[in-house]
Amino acid sequence: MDYAEQQRKAMTEAGLNLIGQALSIYDNDLRLAVCNRRFVEMFDLPDRLVRPGAHFEDTIRHMAERGEYGDEGDIATMVKVRVDQARAFEAHYLERTRPNGQTISIEGAPLPQGGWVTVYTDITRAKQVERLLLTRSEELSGQLVAHAEELSATNRQLAATITALEEAKRQLTEIEARTRLTTEMMPAHIAHVGADGVYTYSNRRLSSVLPGRPSEIVGLHIADALGPAAYGRIAPHLHAAWEGQSPVFEFTEDHDSRRIRVAFTPDRSGGVYILSMDITEETQARVALQQSHRRALAARMTSGLAHDFSNLLTIIMGMQGRLAGMDLGPRAGELVAGTQAAARRGGRLLNRIAEMTGRRTLRPAAVDLHVLLDDLKLLVTPSLPPSVGLSILDHTPDRVLLLDAGMLQDALVNLVLNARDACGSTGQITISAHCIGHVWVEFSVGDTGPGFSQSALDKALDPFFTTKGGEGSGLGLPMVYDMVKLAGGDLRLGNTASGARVTLRLPYREAPAGTGGLALLVEDSAELRTGFRDMLMELGFAVVEAESVDEAVALTADLDDIRLVLSDIHLRGSATGLDLIDRIAGRDLTCLLMTSLPPDDPLHRSALTRGPVLRKPFTAAQLSALIRPEAAA
Repeated sequence: MDYAEQQRKAMTEAGLNLIGQALSIYDNDLRLAVCNRRFVEMFDLPDRLVRPGAHFEDTIRHMAERGEYGDEGDIATMVKVRVDQARAFEAHYLERTRPNGQTISIEGAPLPQGGWVTVYTDITRAKQVERLLLTRSEELSGQLVAHAEELSATNRQLAATITALEEAKRQLTEIEARTRLTTEMMPAHIAHVGADGVYTYSNRRLSSVLPGRPSEIVGLHIADALGPAAYGRIAPHLHAAWEGQSPVFEFTEDHDSRRIRVAFTPDRSGGVYILSMDITEETQARVALQQSHRRALAARMTSGLAHDFSNLLTIIMGMQGRLAGMDLGPRAGELVAGTQAAARRGGRLLNRIAEMTGRRTLRPAAVDLHVLLDDLKLLVTPSLPPSVGLSILDHTPDRVLLLDAGMLQDALVNLVLNARDACGSTGQITISAHCIGHVWVEFSVGDTGPGFSQSALDKALDPFFTTKGGEGSGLGLPMVYDMVKLAGGDLRLGNTASGARVTLRLPYREAPAGTGGLALLVEDSAELRTGFRDMLMELGFAVVEAESVDEAVALTADLDDIRLVLSDIHLRGSATGLDLIDRIAGRDLTCLLMTSLPPDDPLHRSALTRGPVLRKPFTAAQLSALIRPEAAA
């Protein structure tokens, strides 16, 4: 026991000893938890019965043997009856006269966690007053004396009842405080509105779900708290809830384009309980998983067809090659050359299909968008006609983000080349990049061409749809769409006053802090820790290690210099790496997860909503790619 605990114990004992009544508290095992000095003095108990842990049965037997309860027959039977009554933990009040002539009241109340507290009050003086009143009853009617005595007893019982009610009120207040604390810690907004639409309860988390909205909303109408845009989206569902339905729906808010899920549950009084949460990361992961499933299905469907078609093209090319070697005349030579060109185009088309449906894997790494956009301009400028200008509006912050630079650059190059073809011999192409809060990073490519036709807006993302005739494959925009969806983002097509515009949105995820400093490695396999420790040390980190979530949390609390946490998902004990992320949230620590679980495992999928996951085995280069390329601090 440390000094602070000793001080608290001493202060508690001193406070209990100042009480003029005897007090004892027994736990649900009928063992003494605490008592005061007045309890010891009143019943003259030996030390062994007033130490914490002393059994209630021993105390009752000691007091019975000393005649405390008078002549009640067999002591063993009497002790058993009183112990059985104690185990029932029922509130009670009684008065009795002890063998020494002292009259005491005994008031017992059960505790919510088990056990009970008993208060013994010396009411000898009050009883003497009652007897004195009785001896002078010649001037009072017997009925009045009886009534006075009954009233006195009733008052004492009423005082006991008031005490019990106050204790119940205190317990309810504590339960309400714990409930509010629990709801305020949840990453969701929990609230209640009455039939008039006014908030009667809120866990003050609205601003975390809808940025820019107030947190203190009790007493506000829901329309005023949410604002016109958000209220307009939820109003039909809210009216349905007022009519007794329980709608669950999703919408995208306007501030940061976050995806919000809302559930309404009506209550019997005409009001509605509300649960709303930010599911942006979940939506991003769900979109990426759906795209992976679609790509896998497309790969299975096309692989056999592409294989047979490739064999046919090989035969056609071989036969045309033999025909080209024959002296068939100029006209036949033109037909052979045309057939060979068509077959080669078919081969290129097969390659593009393979690129779309092949097992491409998203490989996010730390990317400086300023550098990527500068490189993009150098890359595509030579392919533009002299009279077609290229402008890049880079409004991205000076942050290093986790993106697949190769896929992103391929997508932007594809869009620029499409814009070049739309502009023709003269025009202007504009690439704009900016971040939407800390939710999305958005890229748009616009041109001054004729814009998308309605048919193109409807079908441009369909494979093989093209407006370029024989010059186009119809796979450019579908490949860009595939890349964006694979990353958990979105793609939109539209027209502006000057031409067409394609907009990409990718999840905003900042890369971990630069190399150097202290890293916490959380892995329950000693052999694997050795390899991962060496990788981190090669990257300039000093390393501390843990095998479980509890150990890791303790280290993060004790060591303020930790900058990076590298943790397996499966760890010693029941807690996982995902639990570790939740428990260190708010400490401004970057946590990278690693696993050998398959991609379709629920834990793996859940981890992907938090950020990139390193698949075991991985190399130091793959680990380094996820860390900002900065000099050691």
